[in-house]
Amino acid sequence: MKTVSIAIDGPSGAGKSTLARSIASTLGYLYVDTGAIYRSIGYDMCVQGIDVKDEAAVVARLPEVRVELTYGEDGLQHMLVGGEDVTERIRTPQVSMAASAVSAYPAVREYLLEMQRELARTHNVVMDGRDIGTVVLPDATVKIFLVASAEERARRRMLELQQRGMDEPFEKVLREIEERDYNDSHRAAAPLRQAEDAVLLDTTELDFRESEQALLRLIRERTAE
Repeated sequence: MKTVSIAIDGPSGAGKSTLARSIASTLGYLYVDTGAIYRSIGYDMCVQGIDVKDEAAVVARLPEVRVELTYGEDGLQHMLVGGEDVTERIRTPQVSMAASAVSAYPAVREYLLEMQRELARTHNVVMDGRDIGTVVLPDATVKIFLVASAEERARRRMLELQQRGMDEPFEKVLREIEERDYNDSHRAAAPLRQAEDAVLLDTTELDFRESEQALLRLIRERTAE
């Protein structure tokens, strides 16, 4: 049976993961948070004390990294590194920057590419990331490029960090968002960009429910769900 794949790309903090998870639950699809996979690689490098800006050192470590993607009884994706659940630990600003750095390396992207494609071959999926529609799933059934202003994304990220007990100044969060935007869009390997056949959805002025309804409408128009 032919599977359906929904590719949601966009910059950091645009709400991709939260929306994609909710959409997948509504449609009964498998949710794949590819950013969490890269965060897991970045987390391992941090734990090992490896400089994520040292490409040779990162690539040398790859064969030793054991990253697994599992799904709990709640249907949510959990990330394991070395058999240990690190789902919560990979959501810190430090790991965010490490993920941005390691995801720029072609060897890292190639290492994780087949894992992502196999999930789409065997399940109906909602997959979010930076290069899903352009590289990982170029033939995805539906492609959406999700954006919001840098200021709005920084506001959302700051609230998310506060909920995790981490207070960060708005200016610092905004600076990190802008730095990650630049790194993700200027890297040599699979830079962040909108696929030619992707639909642009700007959520700057939309709340979560409005964004979710807009996404579902786009998907149902294109899949007759």
